[in-house]
Amino acid sequence: MDGLCMSRRKVAAVALVVLWGLVIHVGEPLDSMGTGSPLWRKTGLIGAPTRAVVCVVAGISLLILGWLHRLLFCPLELLRSPDDVGYIAEDGRSRAQAANEVRRRRKIGELPPIYPNGWYRVMDSHMLQVGEVKNATVLGEQVAVFRGDNGKAYVVDAYCPHLGANLGVGGRVVGDCIECPFHGWQFRGEDGKCVKIPYAEKVPEFAKVRRWTSCDVNGQILVWFHCDGLEPTWNVPEQQEITRGDWVYRGRTEHFINAHIEEIPENAADIAHLAHLHTPGIVSGVDLRYTNSKTWEFIRHDWKVKWEPESDPNSHCSRMLVKHSLTVFGRHWPLMDIDVVARQVGPGVVFLLFEHSFFGKGVIMHCVTPLEPLLQCVSHTIFYQANVPPLVPKFILRAECIQFERDVMIWNNKKYISKPLLVKEDSAIQKHRRWFSQFYSPGSPRLAYQHDTLDF
Repeated sequence: MDGLCMSRRKVAAVALVVLWGLVIHVGEPLDSMGTGSPLWRKTGLIGAPTRAVVCVVAGISLLILGWLHRLLFCPLELLRSPDDVGYIAEDGRSRAQAANEVRRRRKIGELPPIYPNGWYRVMDSHMLQVGEVKNATVLGEQVAVFRGDNGKAYVVDAYCPHLGANLGVGGRVVGDCIECPFHGWQFRGEDGKCVKIPYAEKVPEFAKVRRWTSCDVNGQILVWFHCDGLEPTWNVPEQQEITRGDWVYRGRTEHFINAHIEEIPENAADIAHLAHLHTPGIVSGVDLRYTNSKTWEFIRHDWKVKWEPESDPNSHCSRMLVKHSLTVFGRHWPLMDIDVVARQVGPGVVFLLFEHSFFGKGVIMHCVTPLEPLLQCVSHTIFYQANVPPLVPKFILRAECIQFERDVMIWNNKKYISKPLLVKEDSAIQKHRRWFSQFYSPGSPRLAYQHDTLDF
C-alpha cells in the first residue's frame, strides 16, 4: 500500500510539472502587436493578473487533488500522542498540563500485576523494511527490532552488553545480525549470540544479548513475554485472508492509555457501558461533556452484546458477539446493521471481525502493549477486502476511533477498584476478571508503593 501511494505521488508530481508548464506557456510575454497569446485573447485576460489567477487556480486544484488522493487511495493513519485524548484542559492550561495534573493527583487503587504473560505487538510489519533497525519500548524494556537480509524480523534487548550502547539507535544490519554502532560488535538475531568483535581474536562464549521470542504474523511483529522466562504456551492464529492478500492494509490508529492493562479488555464484558457511553451517534464527538447533547440525539447506535470465555484447548481466548444497528429520527437503517465477532487471544491481541452483506468483510487488529506499568499503547490496524473501495474500511476505522476515544476519557481519569460494587447485571465483569487472572503468575511483576511515589 505504501508503494502504491508513492507511485501515485509521483503521478501527482508529474501533473504538477505539466500544470506549471501550462502556466508558463499561457503566461508568454505580449507579442509585438501587444495582443498576447491566443489563449489570453480567447479568455479576454491578458498579462500578469491572468498569470496570477492561473497560478492560484492551479494551486487550489492541486490541493483538492491531493486531498482526494489521500481520501480515496491512501490508508487512514491517526496517531495520537499521550496528551491528545482523554483530558480536559481548562483555566488556560494546555492539554499536556492537564494530563500531568491528572496523572499526579489520580488515585491508583489496588492493582493486579502490571505485565500479564502473553503476546504483544511491537509494530506493524510494513514499518520495518529489510535491512532496517528500529528502537522500541515494550513492557518497560528498550528493544532493538531489525529485519535481516533474509527478510526475517528479530527482536533483541537494545543495550549492548559491552558498554551499553543502544543497538536500535544507529545499529546496522549485517546479514542476519545487528551491529553495535559503538564498537562494531555483531549479534545474531536468531539467538542473540555475539559472532564478531572486529578488534578481538576470539569472541567469548558468554557474549550475547537477550533475544525475545517473536513472530511476524497478520502484518504485525509481536513478542512473547512470560515473567518466568517460559516459552509460548499458545500462538497467535494466522488470519489466512491477510496472508493470501485477499484482505489488504487500509490504515491504523494509535492511542496511549494511562491505565492498567486489564481495564481495557474488561470493557468487552461491561455490557452496560455500551448502552450509556456508546449509544450517542459518532457525530456527537468524543468529549463526554457533550456527547449527550440534544443537537445530535436524533442519531442513535443500538448494541446487542454477549461475552463469554472459550473452553480448552482455547481457554486463553474469549469471544464477544456484537450486533450493531443505527436509528435516525427513530427510524431503523438496515444498511448500517453490522455483525462483529471480537475474539481476544491472550491479554494483548483482539481480532475484530466485520461482516456485512453489502460492505463486505474485514478485520481490525486491536492490540494492547504495555510500555510502562500504567501506560498502554493501543493500536487498531484494519485489513479489508481488496475489492471494496478504501472509503468503506476507512469510515469503519474512523467510527471505531471515535467510539474508542470515549473510553479513553474514562480510562485516563478512573481509579482501579479491585473489589467493585456490582449488581446482578454486571456478572460478566467478575467472570472476565477470573478469566483474565490466568495470565498472571506468582512471579508477575507488581507496582511497589514507596511513600507518595511509585517504585517500578
